[in-house]
Amino acid sequence: MLGGIRSGKSAFAEALVAGAASVRYIATAVGGEDDPEWLARIEAHQRRRPQSWSTEESGADPARLTAILTDAKPDETLLVDDLGGWVASLLNPDLQPNDDVATVTALAEAVRTSAARVVVVSPEVGLSLVPQTPLGRAFADAVGTANQALAEACDRVVLVVAGRPAWLKTAADEPGIVTDVQAEAATADEPGAQAAPVPQPAPTGTAPVEAATGAAVPAVEPRSAQVSVATPAASLDAPQAARSRPEKETADDEADVVIEAGMDLPLPDSDAGPDARDRLATLDLPGSGVGALAEAIEFAAATQSTASPRPWGPVRVLLLDGRDAGAASAGDSPAGSDRRTAQVEAGEGALARLAAGAGADIAVVRVPDTGALEDGPVLDDAAVEAGLRQGWELAVAAAADGKEALVIASCGAGTDAAATAVVAATTGAEPVAVLPRVLAPGGKYDDEAWMRRCAAVRDAMHRIRHEPRGAKDILAQLGGADLAVAAGALLGAAARRIPVLVDGPVGIAAGLVARDLAAQSRHWLLLADAGRHQLVRQGADVLGLTPVLELGLDLGEGANALAALPLLRTAIALAGALPVHPALLESPGDDDLSEFLEPEPNGPGPASV
Repeated sequence: MLGGIRSGKSAFAEALVAGAASVRYIATAVGGEDDPEWLARIEAHQRRRPQSWSTEESGADPARLTAILTDAKPDETLLVDDLGGWVASLLNPDLQPNDDVATVTALAEAVRTSAARVVVVSPEVGLSLVPQTPLGRAFADAVGTANQALAEACDRVVLVVAGRPAWLKTAADEPGIVTDVQAEAATADEPGAQAAPVPQPAPTGTAPVEAATGAAVPAVEPRSAQVSVATPAASLDAPQAARSRPEKETADDEADVVIEAGMDLPLPDSDAGPDARDRLATLDLPGSGVGALAEAIEFAAATQSTASPRPWGPVRVLLLDGRDAGAASAGDSPAGSDRRTAQVEAGEGALARLAAGAGADIAVVRVPDTGALEDGPVLDDAAVEAGLRQGWELAVAAAADGKEALVIASCGAGTDAAATAVVAATTGAEPVAVLPRVLAPGGKYDDEAWMRRCAAVRDAMHRIRHEPRGAKDILAQLGGADLAVAAGALLGAAARRIPVLVDGPVGIAAGLVARDLAAQSRHWLLLADAGRHQLVRQGADVLGLTPVLELGLDLGEGANALAALPLLRTAIALAGALPVHPALLESPGDDDLSEFLEPEPNGPGPASV
């Protein structure tokens, strides 16, 4: 984590490891006992660290940091803050070792080979004027040398500027899949650093790959949506902890999970959903009930294994930014996708504002470019596996961060055509009948671009007419990296019993692929609104999904679900909180209602109503 003074780099690093069970905080600062302002800074850092963290000081001995990293265990998480303090100790004549270059090299090797997860914060000193004093120049040179050595040793390198990250290097073990992240910006405890909005859930009575600040702020002032680091260790704290949810036997190492056809994933509770629908008829609701929203209540009940569901708490949006080459992207501009993701990362635009109002954060996932589907396979087998694995890990990360639902969103170029090809190959749909029209800026349709897309899908379907139609074959031939990531996320969400809201072509196409790998996955999907896409309706029909709402929204994939989310939460909250109608309690046969009532904590009998 590189950054200048008051760049937010320390808070960024702390957010990256916030999901770890415990963290060893390695403090490198030394001296300052007679400097009240310096001591105040240190105390501010100490106050914002969780109590589960332990602190070790290495400033008095530069070699101690290397020893700590070398001796760390695989299940440990270490946060070193910061390398500037270590270099200052290195240059101290009383502490300086015989060979400072060798000491830097040894530190870099310790980082490279450490068994623990290590995050190192370091000042970026190369953007200022050359210091006028010999000691200042020596410090700048030494920090620059150390930064280069550690950047070479680390899997990821990020430069934080004004609380915003610019990723300079991504992990070598993530072939072709890059997740842009910006963790929660600096908190108000760090003087001079701008605090990022803390995610707040919608007012329902219940409570982050790559984090661009898209986290939720109160709906009254939706300034930004927070994009979270999509790794198990990253989290965006919510005001209320996520409630526990039943887990499949998930103690096995995630690396041992094999994503292939015939996977055995958990199913929602088959009794809780119908029980919740029956319970609705007994509640003290004004009018004739919640109408079509009963579908969402039944879904929530089944996924939570209770007839009295609670509204979803923290939600994560996976915004997939993929680029399809060839005629599939006719009418789309890569610059348009860049603009959409930049808006999210800046907390602007429809998706970010809707996420802010819905208590959601946004994980921006940039995937590799996909080949032209009319010319040949768009991915090789390794890329398909990497995409599925990346999506699975994104869902696992969301579960680790306490997210209670996922939303699939997309802003890539050419993804509509790729999704159409997948749906056509999977369901036998006629591509021309379901391919969405191409809407140009200004509300006009570009029918020439639409015809080019139709031709590309037609040629692709002809090309694969004798090819296998397995789920991975479809992804390799037609789908592309974003659909592979989306399908993997749906599978991972089902494994973690997390419901997923879909509302567009990519989510539906990914649902069909995931269904062919694990049939149980489709039961964890909720179609909030089918919009105006015939493709979505036809694919949803095959998946057995009924749109909860008929709003005809066309705000963009993911935005439709976020717009509907507050209403869905409200309906679920009512269903879980309202008592039985008094007239039913006063009528003969009250005992038949006992199954809908919870017993009092201190004794038998119906719950208070």
